Amino acid sequence: MAPKTIENKKGTGGSANAGAADALIETTVRTKADGSTVSTRTMNQSKAGQIETDAIDDIQVLNEHGEIVNDSLDPKLTDEEVMRVHRAMVLTRRFDARMLAMQRQGQMGTFAPNVGQEATMIGQVFPLTKEDWYAPAYRSFGAQIWRGWPMERLLLLWAGYGEGFPPPDDVNDLPFSIVIGAHVPTATGVAMGMKFKKDPHCVMVNFGDGASSQGIVAESMNFAATFHAPCVFILENNGWAISTPVTKQAGVDVFALRGVGYGLPSMRADGNDVLGMVTASRVACERARAGGGPSLIEAVTYRMSLHTTADNPKVYRDESEVKAWEAKCPILRFERYLKARGLADDDTIARVYEECEREVFEARERFRKMAKAKPREVFDFVYEEMTPELEMQREEFFARLDREGIE
Repeated sequence: MAPKTIENKKGTGGSANAGAADALIETTVRTKADGSTVSTRTMNQSKAGQIETDAIDDIQVLNEHGEIVNDSLDPKLTDEEVMRVHRAMVLTRRFDARMLAMQRQGQMGTFAPNVGQEATMIGQVFPLTKEDWYAPAYRSFGAQIWRGWPMERLLLLWAGYGEGFPPPDDVNDLPFSIVIGAHVPTATGVAMGMKFKKDPHCVMVNFGDGASSQGIVAESMNFAATFHAPCVFILENNGWAISTPVTKQAGVDVFALRGVGYGLPSMRADGNDVLGMVTASRVACERARAGGGPSLIEAVTYRMSLHTTADNPKVYRDESEVKAWEAKCPILRFERYLKARGLADDDTIARVYEECEREVFEARERFRKMAKAKPREVFDFVYEEMTPELEMQREEFFARLDREGIE
């Protein structure tokens, strides 16, 4: 049984008038993962002769207690695979914590923490092959590590060293952009090129709920749908676009509906359920590789930490909201599942944390050996031919470095 998606359907025709207005409005009550309900009023488009959308079901395999609630959607990962997934999420969390400590100590630049979104990260890239392409947003450490980025390279990147920015040679990833949503059209373009070249692989690109309000993201989805490009769009709905809650940036509470407007088969997954994310991503990737075109997956998760290390979320959101989501922690949920499956106990899990912490420390030491400032290169990548003004500035700058004994 495949997860339910929402797709375009032609209406049955007919006309609407003021007297029939009530008959054209339907109310759908949807139960969310936390047990609360959301009421959505929609146009009955079959009567209006326009577009009708089926109801969207949240794709969830594991509930908050780590229990399988939909066996038909279970991706049936092997014991080795589920343990690897758990380790990847723990490593992401430990790496994130170490980066934050380094940033607070002045050893790291501003960055965007991933805390709370580990299942969304690992679940989305799990089905990708080395031949597939991935276009990460800036809050994607876990996915990048899974794809083959050495942690020391990511540390170099966020510490401001140019050597850390290009993806590793053997990893089919695109560089990310700090400009919100600016990497999405590039991903669509790569997918369109693959379509024209009959490349049997796919491109995946992730972005946040805030980025989904950017015009360039809408245009990217429209182009992908129009040209039937093998692109998987991952819309990470973490509740906040910096300080703007989702309730103030969209007229709908289900962001997957945006994909329907562009003709994209769209799914809504519990982003804190890594198995549900694997299933949704696998379906979308297989569809894209088989020539079925693009898809949109809305991953409903929560940003439990800062937007970036320059942010103070206590100014604009209630801590009780964060506490409620901490109880839905994707790692704790998966650990309950591992215990129930008989694959891990407290001692096993503790060893994973210790190993991941040690791995992060080792990466930090490699980073420190590599992080050597090269101030004399600052003029090398501006113009192909140095202008007279820059030559004067360079001579003055070099003379100052010489006086201070800096290489």
